[in-house]
Amino acid sequence: QFGEMRGTSGCMRRLFGVLHAMAAHTAPVLLVGESGTGKELAARGLHQESPRAKAPFVALNCGGIAENLFESELFGHEKGAFTDAKERKDGAFQRADRGTLFLDEIGELPLHAQAKLLRALETGEVRRVGGGAPSYPRVRVVAATNRNLEEEVARGRFREDLFFRLAVLGVHLPPLRERVEDLEILVQSVCERMKGAVKVQPSA
Repeated sequence: QFGEMRGTSGCMRRLFGVLHAMAAHTAPVLLVGESGTGKELAARGLHQESPRAKAPFVALNCGGIAENLFESELFGHEKGAFTDAKERKDGAFQRADRGTLFLDEIGELPLHAQAKLLRALETGEVRRVGGGAPSYPRVRVVAATNRNLEEEVARGRFREDLFFRLAVLGVHLPPLRERVEDLEILVQSVCERMKGAVKVQPSA
């Protein structure tokens, strides 16, 4: 077990060992795997098992942000910075200060947003939209994608420098079809969470 992830297969035991080792570091982590492989659970586990466990864990779905709101969501904004900015707002970086920022679906970011994220990662400097003075939140970044970012780099759809900045530590999460022996413990886990509301009977 690692965080809320469970498994008895050899590949999952190896994965848990790698994640435990990564949790002790502060370097960025890139989690790669198909949808449903537990990337957010892995990210939460990395946070919970790290020295930052008592600080915030902030998750941001990069695929669900409108392009014109990306800077505001990530870096925050000042009151009056744009039409709907009726008050000052912290972005994900400020909210995750001293903790972990989880950037899910990182492969969905448009190129111009990738450039702005790269600058923040390189300099540590975060500046609110419409703001002057920068801040320097101390954040560990964990990113996740179901895309092959190396192929995306080769096709010009993802910045190579951002890829290397995010993939300091990288790990692949295997799909369930490659670890069918884990199905029983996963079903047991679901039943426990449902607290008796569901039961599973073996087929005849």
